[in-house]
Amino acid sequence: MTAYQIQTPYKLVALDMDGTLLNDEKKISEENRKWIAKAIEHGITVMFATGRGVPSVEPYVEELGLKSPMVSVNGGEVWEAPNVLLTRHEMKVEWIRELLDLAIAEDCWYWAYTTEGMFNKERWVDKLENFTWIKFGFFSEDPEQLDKITKIVQSAELYELSNSDLRNIEINPKGVSKASGIREVCKLLDIRMEEVIACGDSLNDLQMIQSVGLGIAMGNAQEDIKRAAKAVTATNEEDGVAQVIRKYLFGE
Repeated sequence: MTAYQIQTPYKLVALDMDGTLLNDEKKISEENRKWIAKAIEHGITVMFATGRGVPSVEPYVEELGLKSPMVSVNGGEVWEAPNVLLTRHEMKVEWIRELLDLAIAEDCWYWAYTTEGMFNKERWVDKLENFTWIKFGFFSEDPEQLDKITKIVQSAELYELSNSDLRNIEINPKGVSKASGIREVCKLLDIRMEEVIACGDSLNDLQMIQSVGLGIAMGNAQEDIKRAAKAVTATNEEDGVAQVIRKYLFGE
């Protein structure tokens, strides 16, 4: 067996999930799993930075045996370790009410994350006040409709807007993003943002990729992400994450 030696100034690898670590079947490839394990064995912290809520992340945390911090719901929650919450950035109930009214007026699909799970147009709640809200989202196949909604939401100057797909808009409180979440993790671990590698593919990864020491776009990433990144790796179907770890941590 080859004895791999660590050759890197980086101490933390932050991974987006959908379109990045996960292939199109929402699985972690054997190659990605192998190289993540090698990084951890050599003392590198590997963590998720995802737009997903924790319930849909937990099976992957268990699969990889991660004990590391995590950024979920686009920075809406930051976890010190699995099941150990560090911070939560809530959406005000009146914000959710206004965004819901807009979604209904536009007759588009919508969803939202709460501490009780995710709700959507087909399964909504009776009383907004009974829940702790973390993120709201719009979905539309119509780019013009998305642009209209974006402008309306931006005009409130209350929110951080991003996406995980060109057909959606994801909304967190202003200043809350994967980048802000990773900053909180860096303070926790006493490391610098310059010592972080981050990989992603969508607009909700943009600030993260711009703010860390080495921001890397997937080969399947949105073009804006590729332009902002310091490097582009292979696609999520081609073990792009494994290639990042091999090249930038082990010098292969």
